Amino acid sequence: MRNGESMTKLAALSNRRRFGFTLIELMIVMAVIAVLMSVALPIYTRSIQRSKESVLKNNLFTLRTVIDEYTYDKQKAPQTLQDLVSDGYLRQVPMDPITGNNESWKLIMEDATNTVNQTQPGIFDVRSGSDLTSLEGTPYSEW
Repeated sequence: MRNGESMTKLAALSNRRRFGFTLIELMIVMAVIAVLMSVALPIYTRSIQRSKESVLKNNLFTLRTVIDEYTYDKQKAPQTLQDLVSDGYLRQVPMDPITGNNESWKLIMEDATNTVNQTQPGIFDVRSGSDLTSLEGTPYSEW
């Protein structure tokens, strides 16, 4: 019987060890997670930046097209971006995704000597108000 009792105690001890993880196992799992995060985080950040750049290109294209349409229809360029909204060319001034607001657009005014109505030169072009550089290496303010 004595031999049977010791076998029962050994079985109880081995069962107790199966319910937990060792410190080394936990450290290995944490190291694997850290490596995966260090690879995934830059890719995620770059994809967010790429999507912002895509939205910026689309907003610039839309603004430039609407400015040209306004200038053609009214025979004068708009004085502000809000003129495009008030005359129904836009529902609202689009947001600059890089700066995060719709008031940071850098307006390029036309030369007064080249305008039809030389007393009121208006907006000729629009650029981003950000001073950051794109993933391509060019400043957003030059797009």
